[in-house]
Amino acid sequence: MPHFVLIGLCEPPEADSQAAFEEWFVDQHIEDTAKCPNFIRGSVFKLSGPHLDGTTISEYLSLYEVEAPSYEEAERVLNEWQRDPDAWEGRRNHLETGERLGGIPLRVKGSGWYEHIKSFEAPKA
Repeated sequence: MPHFVLIGLCEPPEADSQAAFEEWFVDQHIEDTAKCPNFIRGSVFKLSGPHLDGTTISEYLSLYEVEAPSYEEAERVLNEWQRDPDAWEGRRNHLETGERLGGIPLRVKGSGWYEHIKSFEAPKA
């Protein structure tokens, strides 16, 4: 079955919403989304520094590994999953956190589905 990654370039919408972003997105949303059918793993990374002279687009990168027949099918399943308030035992808490914070404390600067083409293993130490 094809292997995809869903990548999101995300950050808090305002500087004063860092704590809300970490509570809702980092501590809850990544796990919530990773529980979706077909999803293998969800991870979030914080920018530590630039590489060479490239432009850094976002302070955070979310990465979800997914196995699905197509990215369209993965997207369809994810959208259904996220609309279901009872999808798993932690969903209600995640939704309540968003309500308590007055909405989703997140700005998405870019996202997309990427199909795995090829991998190379590093040499064993």
